[in-house]
Amino acid sequence: MSLSPHQVDSDPHDDDVPIGRVLSRREVLSLLSFAGAATLLAACQPVGEVPSGGTSAVTAETAAAASTASTQVALPACIARPAMTEGPYFVDLMLNRSDIRSDPDTGDVKAGAPLLLTFRVSEIGSSACTPLAGALVDVWHCDADGVYSGVTDRSFDTKGQKWLRGYQVTDENGTAAFTTIYPGWYPGRTIHIHFKVRTAPDAAQGHEFTSQLFFDDALSDQVLSQPPYSARGYRTVLNGQDRIYSDQLLLDVTPAAPGYAATFDLGLDLS
Repeated sequence: MSLSPHQVDSDPHDDDVPIGRVLSRREVLSLLSFAGAATLLAACQPVGEVPSGGTSAVTAETAAAASTASTQVALPACIARPAMTEGPYFVDLMLNRSDIRSDPDTGDVKAGAPLLLTFRVSEIGSSACTPLAGALVDVWHCDADGVYSGVTDRSFDTKGQKWLRGYQVTDENGTAAFTTIYPGWYPGRTIHIHFKVRTAPDAAQGHEFTSQLFFDDALSDQVLSQPPYSARGYRTVLNGQDRIYSDQLLLDVTPAAPGYAATFDLGLDLS
């Protein structure tokens, strides 16, 4: 059956689940100006599926409780984000590298619009945020053809391949940077990048936060109109049609020759 442009085709192999309603970025910033970040996050309840040890999403119910706080504090520099399921394609390869475009075994480089993706990870304290150094940030996503490496799916088998996967450890500024490509699309999902932050991946008590990043629809349409993406035709799902999309996880992407760049600020409650 052929699909019309942007028609939804649910993928049974994608086990992501919906999350509850989360506040917009503006609502979160407004709320944090009235209450300490620790007070706010302590009142949060998990929404949908939140990974063990992860940060809870900031919900509308939380806003009602936290808005009664009477002590005004300085606005933190970081923002709490909603957690999401990791999906079926995470492979813990422990590839420590900044440029994840190639397969380390073959040297083959995935084609696509270059994307410099920078994470700035902070720990949310009682009244401010501090850079979180030494955290392991994993990134993985599909290629221009909508295929993931290292897994077997109903439409592809890439076991043993390792492109578009890797991790970096945050520096003293809480920063971890990756060189990758703009992701392609596959049926049932809007365009996205998976990421996972772990404070101590080998320890039983380490904190783990897993979520996804999204892209502006207009920019995605512009990128997908160019090779190698254009060979696949129209994508089937826009952001508003994706069952777990959140505007709190929307990347602010800017042109950066020869491709694009984006920085994502993430505040974690490690208490």
